[in-house]
Amino acid sequence: MASNNTTPAFAPHDHRACEARALDKAAERLAQQGGRMTPVRRRTLEILLESHRAMGAYEVLDRLAAEGFGRQPPVAYRALEFLVEHGLAHRLQRLNAFAACLHPGHDHAPAFLICRGCDTLAELPAAPVRAALSDLAAQTGFAVERVTIEALGLCPACAGKETGA
Repeated sequence: MASNNTTPAFAPHDHRACEARALDKAAERLAQQGGRMTPVRRRTLEILLESHRAMGAYEVLDRLAAEGFGRQPPVAYRALEFLVEHGLAHRLQRLNAFAACLHPGHDHAPAFLICRGCDTLAELPAAPVRAALSDLAAQTGFAVERVTIEALGLCPACAGKETGA
């Protein structure tokens, strides 16, 4: 497993266990919320969980269509929006893409580290950053409702390639 200062996406880990844990947590969360995991929603989440990277809606749609779920864009968009609405996926504005939530068991304020070299994505807890931003905003009378923090850079593997390490 990853060390405390390295996120699983950037560290060697048992990805099958990571994926299975996220699917189990997603099922628990939907059961608590009264949501229904249809076959297309489940397959969409599985596709997002296959790797630690964000995927565009049309990339997801192509995969769904190849597996017989239909080729109309609403198929993917509805499934993705459902997953986002229920805290099982995140929408990344910078990439215009979606990523599976790696912590679907609870509400949280994530930050995303996006590798510009390999498109790997890591999700970090960002509650302290969100709290600081909310405090600053409150000083102006602004009430923050939603925050998405996205940082672009290089993962350890890609940084090593650039430096020759």
